[in-house]
Amino acid sequence: MKQPATIRPAEGKLGVLLPGMGAVATTTIAGVLLARAGKGLPVGSLTQMGTIRLGRRTQRRVPKLSEFVPLAGLGQIEFGGWDIFPEDAYEAAEHAKVLEAHHLAAVKDELHAIRPMKGVFYPGYVKRLHGTHTKSAASKAEMVEQVREDIVTFKRDRGCDRLVAVWCGSTEAFIEASAVHESVAAFEEGLRTDDPMISNAQIYSWACIKERVPFGNGAPNLCVDFPAAWELARELGVPLAGKDFKTGQTLMKTILAPGFKARMLGLHGWYSTNILGNRDGEVLDDPDSFRAKEVSKLGVLEHILQPEIYKELYGNLVHKVRIDYYPPRGDSKEGWDNIDLFGWLGYPMQIKVNFLCRDSILAAPVVLDLALFLDLAQRAGFHGTQEWLSFYFKSPMTARGLYPEHDLFIQLMKLKNTLRWMMGEEIISHLGTEYYD
Repeated sequence: MKQPATIRPAEGKLGVLLPGMGAVATTTIAGVLLARAGKGLPVGSLTQMGTIRLGRRTQRRVPKLSEFVPLAGLGQIEFGGWDIFPEDAYEAAEHAKVLEAHHLAAVKDELHAIRPMKGVFYPGYVKRLHGTHTKSAASKAEMVEQVREDIVTFKRDRGCDRLVAVWCGSTEAFIEASAVHESVAAFEEGLRTDDPMISNAQIYSWACIKERVPFGNGAPNLCVDFPAAWELARELGVPLAGKDFKTGQTLMKTILAPGFKARMLGLHGWYSTNILGNRDGEVLDDPDSFRAKEVSKLGVLEHILQPEIYKELYGNLVHKVRIDYYPPRGDSKEGWDNIDLFGWLGYPMQIKVNFLCRDSILAAPVVLDLALFLDLAQRAGFHGTQEWLSFYFKSPMTARGLYPEHDLFIQLMKLKNTLRWMMGEEIISHLGTEYYD
């Protein structure tokens, strides 16, 4: 990745395409519409509320991120997307029951105007859903072409100058990269022959990359994290990011675990369980979909704690993760963590965490930030995996052979230093020796 000599300005409309227009997508859309009308605060969004220090602490240069880097404004965003159910954004938001009626009423007409395009749906990858608003095609290759046509039509009809896409759909069944994912040629042959290792999400992402649309993957399934996608993205100059939005319980793990490690506190065990009742919970009730989520969640502690290095502290850690579908809870997910830790001379201690969170409320600002940062990345001439956006993901994508960085605070430092570097500002190491000469 080369430092940009110039960054193209964020002029005109930015189309934000969301495959999967359920709870997360409609909460994002309604929140942006409310925020740009001055009827709500975009809490949780780094691009809207965050600041960045520039230069020495004594200089007190701390602009808002949105004033420092040339991001698209909320008023420039035009939303669209796909879904396997026909409800418009207002109807889908009502069904999701995340936002209160007064918030939806304030942007009702705008939400009604956002209707999903027919979705790509091969049911074997999401067994608990039964789509009624779906495309049909003779092959997966033809399905890609239909999605590409949607993209071109949306951009033209809505008068958009640029597009980005962020996957907000359900978690698909666990798939590992295979021979079909090794090259562009192999993948396109797999599309022609309906290879079963090519899922719905991969069809969307391939179509987007083909149309030079930056793509972020908010779910744990295989989507843009394989060699063929990287090859195509490099060839066409398309930024990619993923995977799996870091929101509830895993967000807490990436806050707490770095603290334990920094103070050299040991861990015997970390037991995590979740109950949630939204569509995500229903999908994850299927063992194949849960496996994709489990792999994403389990990897976090191993990479942060490095048990192969700190054997006395973390070598025997027992880490368990459960997710249970419990319809009465709706989108208000509850995550329990029991942490068995030990300190000086091995004396045991415990921490209990009970996080009563709202899944889509935590995910919405992530979707917005990813859309704006991916657009910035493309205008800066970046392509392929954008590791500096790891801050937003449970299972961050990296260069091949490189382990991911999960520590939230290191991720934030990397993100902000990338922005400083991008804009020609000094990178901040926090060494601070210059104050004591």
